[in-house]
Amino acid sequence: MSDVVEIGGRRIELSHQDRVLFPEAGLTKGDLVQYYRRVAGTMGPHLAERPLNLHRFPHGIEEPGFIQQHAADYFPDWIPRVTVEKERGVVTHVVGGEAATLVYLANQGVVTLHAWLSRADRLHHPDRLIFDLDPPGDDFAPVRRAAFATHDLLEDLGLAAFVMTTGSKGLHVTVPLDRSADFDATRAFARAAAEVLAARHPEELTVEQRKAKRKGRVYLDVMRNAYGQTAVSPYAVRARPGAPVATPLDWDEVGNPALHPRRYTLGNLFRRLGQKRDPWADIDAHARPLAEAHRRLATLRG
Repeated sequence: MSDVVEIGGRRIELSHQDRVLFPEAGLTKGDLVQYYRRVAGTMGPHLAERPLNLHRFPHGIEEPGFIQQHAADYFPDWIPRVTVEKERGVVTHVVGGEAATLVYLANQGVVTLHAWLSRADRLHHPDRLIFDLDPPGDDFAPVRRAAFATHDLLEDLGLAAFVMTTGSKGLHVTVPLDRSADFDATRAFARAAAEVLAARHPEELTVEQRKAKRKGRVYLDVMRNAYGQTAVSPYAVRARPGAPVATPLDWDEVGNPALHPRRYTLGNLFRRLGQKRDPWADIDAHARPLAEAHRRLATLRG
């Protein structure tokens, strides 16, 4: 049995709404669909014009899921798409986060949306730069300290820093950019900034990719800053028990000892949004060029 909903003039046939996707929490596909329908007004601007990768779990998160890059042939024509060059040809991605698109994808079992750091009109020029703070274990205090250290360095360099939980293990510190630099430049900057941070805090931070060499330190991962790479979208649900949500934060929230990366979930996120505005609502207004920050960083490195 199926239901038909109309969103923004689009008719969407919903199926198997009682299928349990998150067994531990008893959350169904219908719950996921309704979440993305309700959060679309807040989440949508963060996905606008961005190619998406779709993390699908059509039979629930306890079954193997898969990443789908391409927009399937059976997706309705009204879903925006962009065809991009990849190493082995081209891929046509779904673009953006209109409410109808989010509901349709959720009905397809898409639990998590991962977005490019650039937009469809200038694919090689990112407007986001991300530091992924990966903890060595369950203690979250080092990640919170790493986030503040990253914020302070970026502020010294004249860049804005925004932070969010990933809904998984760590935090993302995100820098809005004006798209004047290409991916090669942004990745070089991110790597150099991470090296400065690791040199300043050698007991707590590292740029070592191999886990065996991290020795209990927070890993400053900048590998997402490249053409075709993605990051979990703000307000995306993660395929973990309890349906945690990647949630933008105010910086004063990072200082809360009770903070952990899975604090906000499909079940409690709207209580939060009812009490405060999206901390990232004006992120684009803080976009800056990277060139001057790169010059300042070079003086710090000597």
